[in-house]
Amino acid sequence: MDAVRWVCEGEGLFPGKVRLIDQTLLPGDLAYVETDDVDEIHDAIKRLVVRGAPAIGCAAALGLAAVCQHSEADNEEAFLAEAKGHADYLGGARPTAVNLVWALSRCMDTLITAAAEGNSVASLKTVLGTEALSILQEDMRLCRAIGEHGVALFEGQTGKTILTHCNAGALATSDFGTALSPIYVAQENGLRPKVFADETRPLLQGARLTVWELQRAGVDVTLICDNMAAQVMREGRIDMVIVGADRIAANGDAANKIGTYGVAVLARHHGVPFYVAAPYSTIDMALATGEEIPIEQRDPDEVRCGFGRPTAPLDCSVYNPAFDVTPCDLIHGIITERGILRPPFVDSIAAMMA
Repeated sequence: MDAVRWVCEGEGLFPGKVRLIDQTLLPGDLAYVETDDVDEIHDAIKRLVVRGAPAIGCAAALGLAAVCQHSEADNEEAFLAEAKGHADYLGGARPTAVNLVWALSRCMDTLITAAAEGNSVASLKTVLGTEALSILQEDMRLCRAIGEHGVALFEGQTGKTILTHCNAGALATSDFGTALSPIYVAQENGLRPKVFADETRPLLQGARLTVWELQRAGVDVTLICDNMAAQVMREGRIDMVIVGADRIAANGDAANKIGTYGVAVLARHHGVPFYVAAPYSTIDMALATGEEIPIEQRDPDEVRCGFGRPTAPLDCSVYNPAFDVTPCDLIHGIITERGILRPPFVDSIAAMMA
C-alpha cells in the first residue's frame, strides 16, 4: 500500500509533492491526490482523505516539505518563520492524534538546528525534505517491526481469529500498518489468520478500508456491524482483539476510534486478550493519563447522513466524538516496534521511551 508517498517533480528528490490515496473514495475507487498546496494538505487531513495517526504524521511532514520548497524567503530567519506558520496551521487540522504535531515538531527542530549551523535557505529546503522523507521511511520500518513482534501472539498456531476496530492497517500508516501488521506477518508465515472487522460507525472505516485492504492481501476477513462484537465473543469466535491508537498517555491509557472502549469492555467480560499496537511516536509522555487527551468532535451530519442520505431527522441533536479512551487496566499489552509492553505500563512505557 502507498497511502502516503513523495513524488519528485524533476530528476532530483526536490522539489516534489505529497501523494495520498483519497480514502474518502474507497472501496469504490482507488484514486490519488498530489499536492504542494498548504490549504489542500490541511483539508486532506481534516476531511480524512488521509487518516490514521502515523499516516497523517507522515503526510504533514511531507506536505510541509512540499509547500516550503516553493518559499521565496530571502533569508534564513524569514524561511523559518514561514515554515513555522505552515507547521502550526497543519498541526491544527486534527487534535487527537499526537503523531501529527510530533512529526511537524521534529521537522521544525531539525530546521532550527540547521539554521543555527549557518545553512542557506536553499540548504534548509533540502534539510526539511530529507527529514520528512526520513520520517516516512522510519514509519515503514517501525510498522514492520510491530508486526514481527506481534506475530508472537499467534504462538505459531494456524487459524487464530482477531477482532479489530476501525482501520489501523497499511492505509493508516506509510506501508504495513500497526494493528494489522501482526496479521500480515502471520499471513506471510503461513499461519492463515482470520479477522472479524467491526464496520466502525459512523464513517465505516472498518467496512470501507480494513475489509478492502485485507481482501487485497488475501486474508480471511469477515465484516460485522459494531453491535455484533459481543455476540461473536460470546460464541467463542475471537482469540484476541488488536486495535491501533491515535495517542497513548504515559500510563498506557489509549485513545482510538470511537467504539474501541466498548470493545475493550466486552473483551474483558468474555476473557479475550485486548492489545493496542502503535509506534513510539504515538506515545505522549507529556500526558499522565488519558483524561488529558483531547477528543475531536466532528460534523453532526456524519451521523445524520451516514450513508449519503438522511438516516435521521436533519434537525436532531447529535453528539459525535471521533475517539474514545480505553483505560490501561483493560489493555493486555501494547505492541510496539521494540516488543510487547506489559502492565504496569507506567514502568514499561517509561523504560521504552527512555
